[in-house]
Amino acid sequence: MHSRDTLTVALVATPASTASSIYGIYDMLASVGREWDLVMTGIPGPSRVTPIIVAPSAAGFRAENGAYIQPDCAFEDCETPDVACVTDVAVGPNDPIAQDHGEAIDWLKRCHAAGSTVASACSGAMLLAEAGLLDGGEATTHWAFCDALKRRYPKVTVHPSRVLVASGDGQRVITAGGGSSWGDLTLYLVARFLGQEEAMRLAKLYLLEWHEHGQLPFAALARTRQVADRAIAACQEWLGEHYQEHSPVAAMVALSGLAERSFKRRFTEATGMAPIEYVHTLRLEEAKQLLETTDMPVEVVANETGYEDGSFFRRLFRRKVGMTPADYRRRFRAVRTALREAERAAY
Repeated sequence: MHSRDTLTVALVATPASTASSIYGIYDMLASVGREWDLVMTGIPGPSRVTPIIVAPSAAGFRAENGAYIQPDCAFEDCETPDVACVTDVAVGPNDPIAQDHGEAIDWLKRCHAAGSTVASACSGAMLLAEAGLLDGGEATTHWAFCDALKRRYPKVTVHPSRVLVASGDGQRVITAGGGSSWGDLTLYLVARFLGQEEAMRLAKLYLLEWHEHGQLPFAALARTRQVADRAIAACQEWLGEHYQEHSPVAAMVALSGLAERSFKRRFTEATGMAPIEYVHTLRLEEAKQLLETTDMPVEVVANETGYEDGSFFRRLFRRKVGMTPADYRRRFRAVRTALREAERAAY
């Protein structure tokens, strides 16, 4: 795509929105073309992006966390933008979507039909899915919502590991992962529509780094949930203390008193994961903690979490977490060390 001179991006705001994402994207987009010249020459350059905050009404409101959001206009008064973007929405993965966000969903549909590129950050992908804009295509979302997105919208191919996915006819549907991946989305939009050089300037101004390893390194793999099946709940509790033992699945079968096939079926129905997958998620989550907080060699970490074969542990860790154990330690040990020093400084 040839770069254009200017770009209009409409940011959807609802009471379930997070102000930091909306205004973070807004600030970055508003600075494109202007701030680089300002810091380099002292004279601001011409703005190349017009961000607009749109909502069901133009009246200001407070988001769920108390932050005040002031829309620029209502959906009905917004001209078709080049890009319509919905950021995160404060909903649970299994909460109903349409009843509280019907106006936003209808507006996103209209924008896409009129030729706009539509985009989402974090859990905002749930609105695009509810609008049917992800059907038959690929997408990503916050790692905590990926399972729900797969389950609720089976026509969508979900990529939990990726930070950004462009899909659909002309790649006019763009989804970004969780948390601060809205920064990746902003850089992508600027590079795609205004050119790589402009995006590089933006990255340098805001000290942004692309999440090259995806979002799996940040994901809590063990997304446990309370289950009503008492036999399975007892096995969950047991496994939390004995995941490193040899043959933990066989031990849980014995503990449950069920036939092996019945146990595996009920365990998967109750937890959403097969028993061995559940074991691996607990083990790897503990391995991540050990890599962050200790100097144990990787082989020792493998043994401590139930893996006798260090090479198998490394392959499994890389597949599930998105980077090698050594790379994970380098990345997150530094973060933990810096935060520990900050905590000490408070006393």
